[in-house]
Amino acid sequence: MKLNLSGHHVDITDSVKAHITEKFSKIENHFPTLISLDTTISKEHGEFQVEVRTNYEGSRVSVSATNEVMYPAIASAGKKLDAALKHRKGQLKADKHQKPICTTPIIAHEKVQEMDLT
Repeated sequence: MKLNLSGHHVDITDSVKAHITEKFSKIENHFPTLISLDTTISKEHGEFQVEVRTNYEGSRVSVSATNEVMYPAIASAGKKLDAALKHRKGQLKADKHQKPICTTPIIAHEKVQEMDLT
């Protein structure tokens, strides 16, 4: 899986890259069809904001997390992304199961109409 990192008012150092790789390695193992993650870390008004975007099975999945410290924001974004991908995977698997067929109950007036009352 390819990680695209970018920073807005934040320097992306080797330790930040290593931390992001560590946090998203679980996601890489659980969802092997993911090709890439686009991660943007920005700092505005004293808070770090981490946004992660990806495509999973034909739909766009995007999460964001904010915190005053960068590393907990990255961890929170990783947890949110994992939950969002699990939700999408559940939606895809639910569509493949056969839905139960609704049968209409026998209504009394239909039964009376079929009877020969003469």
